[in-house]
Amino acid sequence: MFKSIIVAYDGSEHANKALDIGIDLAKKYGSKLDIVEVIDTAMLTGMGLAPVPAEVVDQIYGKAKREVEMAKNKAIQAGISNVGGETLEGDPASSILEYAGKNGADLIVTGSRGLSTLKRIVLGSVSSRIVQESKIPVLVVK
Repeated sequence: MFKSIIVAYDGSEHANKALDIGIDLAKKYGSKLDIVEVIDTAMLTGMGLAPVPAEVVDQIYGKAKREVEMAKNKAIQAGISNVGGETLEGDPASSILEYAGKNGADLIVTGSRGLSTLKRIVLGSVSSRIVQESKIPVLVVK
């Protein structure tokens, strides 16, 4: 049913639950599993308030890459042989949807809440935007 599953990941509790379900579905259907974490560029620019120091930006990128690697390792240990991971940059919802389209995904699995910024609170949650704008099924995990 699902040949390619994307898990939107940010290291939060809800994202970890989404990862567990994504792994379970990938095992059940023999799917390719991609774990994607997006670095919110609006956050990096300080939402127009002040520039974010370079060392902070480096820490954010490093943390995201480590989280994706840990999530990939968890999937591999669970028996998923076809697993990938990607750290993207941009608006989280748009980046995940674009990645899904480019990679022929059949399903996006995301947590209902992640590590939010003020921007996400004002503009609506990432998972809500993904559900509204996706052309493929989306599973939102609480």
